[in-house]
Amino acid sequence: MDFAAKITRLPIPVDPARGQEAADAAAIADPRIADLIRGAAGCSPYLTSLILREADWLGDALTREMTVAEVTRDFEQLSGDELGPALRQAKRRVALWAALADLGGVWALEEVTGALTDLADRASDLALRAHIRAEVQRGKLPPTEADAGGIFALAMGKMGGRELNYSSDIDLIVLFDDMAYAPDDRADARAVLIRATRKAAATLSDITDQGYVFRTDLRLRPDVSVTPVCVSVSGALGYYEAEGRTWERAAYIKARPCAGDIGAADRFLREMRPFVWRRHLDFSTIQDTHDMRLRIRSHKGLHGRIEVPGHNMKLGQGGIREIEFFTQTRQLISGGRDPSLRSRQTVEALRQLAKKGWVQTDVAEELIRHYREHREIEHRIQMVNDAQTHSVPQSAEGIDIIARMMGEPDTRAWSERLAARLEQVETLTSDFFAPQESAERPALSDEAEAIVARWRTYPALRSERGQRIFSRIEPELLSRLNAATHADEALARFDDFLSGLPAGVQLFSLFEANPQLIDLIVDICATSAGLAAYLARHPEVLDAVVGGSFFSRWPEANGLRADLDRQLANALSAPDGGYERALDVARRWAHEWQFRTGVHHLRGLIGAEEAGGQYADIADAAIGALFPVVAAEFAARHGPPPGRGAVLLGMGSLGARQLNAASDLDLIVIYDAAGQESSEGRKPLATRAYYARLTQAMITAISAPTSAGRLYEVDMRLRPSGRQGPVATSVQSFRDYQMNEAWTWEHLALTRARIVGLCGDDVAELAIEIEALRIEVLATRGSDPKVAPDLAEMRDRIFSAKASDGPWDAKTGRGRLQDIELLAQSFALRTAATARGTVAQLRSGGRGGLISREDNDTLIATRRFLWNLQCATRLLTEAPLDMQLLGRGGQAFLLRETGTATLEELALRLEEAVSKAGAIIDQSLA
Repeated sequence: MDFAAKITRLPIPVDPARGQEAADAAAIADPRIADLIRGAAGCSPYLTSLILREADWLGDALTREMTVAEVTRDFEQLSGDELGPALRQAKRRVALWAALADLGGVWALEEVTGALTDLADRASDLALRAHIRAEVQRGKLPPTEADAGGIFALAMGKMGGRELNYSSDIDLIVLFDDMAYAPDDRADARAVLIRATRKAAATLSDITDQGYVFRTDLRLRPDVSVTPVCVSVSGALGYYEAEGRTWERAAYIKARPCAGDIGAADRFLREMRPFVWRRHLDFSTIQDTHDMRLRIRSHKGLHGRIEVPGHNMKLGQGGIREIEFFTQTRQLISGGRDPSLRSRQTVEALRQLAKKGWVQTDVAEELIRHYREHREIEHRIQMVNDAQTHSVPQSAEGIDIIARMMGEPDTRAWSERLAARLEQVETLTSDFFAPQESAERPALSDEAEAIVARWRTYPALRSERGQRIFSRIEPELLSRLNAATHADEALARFDDFLSGLPAGVQLFSLFEANPQLIDLIVDICATSAGLAAYLARHPEVLDAVVGGSFFSRWPEANGLRADLDRQLANALSAPDGGYERALDVARRWAHEWQFRTGVHHLRGLIGAEEAGGQYADIADAAIGALFPVVAAEFAARHGPPPGRGAVLLGMGSLGARQLNAASDLDLIVIYDAAGQESSEGRKPLATRAYYARLTQAMITAISAPTSAGRLYEVDMRLRPSGRQGPVATSVQSFRDYQMNEAWTWEHLALTRARIVGLCGDDVAELAIEIEALRIEVLATRGSDPKVAPDLAEMRDRIFSAKASDGPWDAKTGRGRLQDIELLAQSFALRTAATARGTVAQLRSGGRGGLISREDNDTLIATRRFLWNLQCATRLLTEAPLDMQLLGRGGQAFLLRETGTATLEELALRLEEAVSKAGAIIDQSLA
């Protein structure tokens, strides 16, 4: 390596005589390197001492690339007593090389901190292993197969992020895998490993005539006041699960295995992921971190005006910790949902946050620039006397030294630039942390004041913290509710929403950090009682709004399926995961996407047709992804699916891809045992029982309520023989039933059947066969002259059995959606059309000469109008449509969706449309 050629800057010696003494001792001929040594030694007594002590080594070292591995070669063979002096010499050499490479601009910041961290990792590992080896040789450690006796160290803080500063202490958490020992040996192992940990820490941190390696801090361990220096893994996990705090979560962002049994360390960190990385966006950490910042400032006396003399570059205003807190808090907020945001390094984390839209790119890059310069100044402060300090010197002479080490001859100009940078960092970061000033509370009516007065009695506002956060957003919230088009309704709906929340801290923090969500909640409350009620049941869906892709292009069914497949795989493989966790993941995933579709529909970004297709895409992805998961869980007990496997048929609206916000799912399961009489597993089942119980397991997976709510209601009454038939049907039985026993209405239902789920090794073939069978049934049974008379009779029974839900009902009754859909299905059956959608089926009737083009166009237009009304209605409410209860916001939404100006116009158009459609259907079946 040509060290001299890479020098890009030089420090200016404050004490030229001392600098020349060091240059003479080093006796390096290259004038550029000699100037670097003069500047370094001329500013730093500590570096002078290193140069003088390591002069013989330095000249040769600068001719090649320095690595920690080279400096510590063969240290594995040393005893604990021998290791201490050897590591101290290695520390001197790495410190000297890194200082010269830093001051000369040969290395970037990451290379300097990386070399220091490599040495810390190597030293920690050598020290632990040396003292564990000694305990083994003495026969004190109980037997175990674990590497290094199962002990390991986690690098925390700057060491974990490979960001050690020049004179940094190192923060370690030392743990041991208690499960690596027999139960009767664990107490003895614990005592031995504690003793080895103390000795290893002393090897690193004791100050001798050789100096020290690293000051070692073990106080980040769990419950430090009562636990020993080495804690069992099971004890640590129990502590974090029960008592872990936000600052500990933040600390574990940077946690990294660095010494001992790395495999055990990796397993421990996997177990810790749910504690560190919450599954939902966690905006309450903003307040926690802000409180922590204020406590640090108060404890250290770091409040007040920013002044360069004596300013703490780490903890002071606008300092390094501000940038780290700013970054780590955003990571905690969003890293649970996006693993790409979990970087241990501040610079990389800021860039990833900017890439994902959590930080503005220009802000991230500015903070990175300030962070790098802050860290370089911190290093130079520490290089002067190898002091673990972060403060700019108080004296003018001391500040001169730091400026000269930076190569700056004008101390005043250097100080002014530093002050400006500190001020800018404080501005960029404090706006994020500091709670905003509350807006002025608007004047409210007596009725509104009475509603607001009872909010403090709701569960979401019972905690002091919830009240404190809500008090900051309440004026803005009330102002926007007051400004809504239908303010009284919006306030009443928000009251319903708030009363239904079980807790409020997370949600109120989310609103405070994302004021645009207040607009959204006001919009929902002013329009849709149904969506507001959904939001109260599933407030976590708001995470998706600020997750970055809420208003992105629709990913289509394949994109949704890939996303859910990935999330389910992660849930199943996570240390705290498994089958139940996967079911909850599927529910939360579906709720978020359903909410997205509802909001897009409410705001007019999509229409009813597109919303119906999106709801179907969500259901397709959810059912398609879950079925193999359920089948695998079932197979673990009873063996893989016998024969070729099973398919899930989506019927009704799911088959037609025409769902709304309140739709349930009509499903049928068909299997083929292929002659296999039973499964082959730990608990084998007869084939029929196997598929029946698998079907019940799938129904439970979809419809059972869990902590994350319910996925869908399921209806299986369209299976052969309805409620009396088996829940799963063999393909042979299904064929026989459809060809010989099925009623016309069952053939009509088959026109919309669509495969939505598969399980089994050869199921693809079975799926092709079932679709071919569907087409065969339509072609064979559709020519039966009874189809039209049976349909007419069916209409009469439907009209008799279920009256319409009122004058605004778009679905049930003569000439309404259900009636039009039945006629469309009869067209598909009579023409053996493969189409499943209502419009396509109607057109098949036109092509088959079963209806005139004019009447067909009328039915298609009526169906579109009725679907717009039905889809909008189900977004607003699950109850029968009552215009008075709906309110003016909901009424306005319905008018927009149906293209009418007034309720009177809507009522008239609805009456005329269903009357015309009813007459056409009557005539078609006459």
